[in-house]
Amino acid sequence: MPASPGGSRRSETDAAGFTASPQFAQALQQIVVDLVELHLQGKQAHWNLVGHNFRDLHLQLDQIVDDARESADAIAERMRALATVPDGRSDTVAATTTLPAFPAGEVNVSAVVDLVTTRLRTTVDTLRTHHDQIDNEDPSTADLLHAIIDSLEKHAWMVSAENRSA
Repeated sequence: MPASPGGSRRSETDAAGFTASPQFAQALQQIVVDLVELHLQGKQAHWNLVGHNFRDLHLQLDQIVDDARESADAIAERMRALATVPDGRSDTVAATTTLPAFPAGEVNVSAVVDLVTTRLRTTVDTLRTHHDQIDNEDPSTADLLHAIIDSLEKHAWMVSAENRSA
């Protein structure tokens, strides 16, 4: 007769769930901040883009903005699920982002390609910087990072191709 699965019954206090460490929470906070800033800078680029091939890049920027916003939301909600509090206030984002500042005013398509590619790569660098620590503490959260990295690296490749020639 096969052994039955299970073990002893758990008490109510044993079901507390996973709680993020302070370092884990700070890593996720930095990721949220950079994703929010990527979203904001993507919109700035979208609104002030000018020049040849405007329409294609204008539409592509909307996709990047949507992905950045959705990714920030996914990480912030993951933070809440792990009993920590995200801070996406504009003051916090402006004070703590690792992304370079985006120029004011109209910006030519070629310049926006380079600016946005840099911001995508910078955001990916933030995700990769914190990945191993997050994976050691919670592989489920690391899975979210994998999907975001994949998406942002694809955007960086597609945007950067605009300024390349064979």
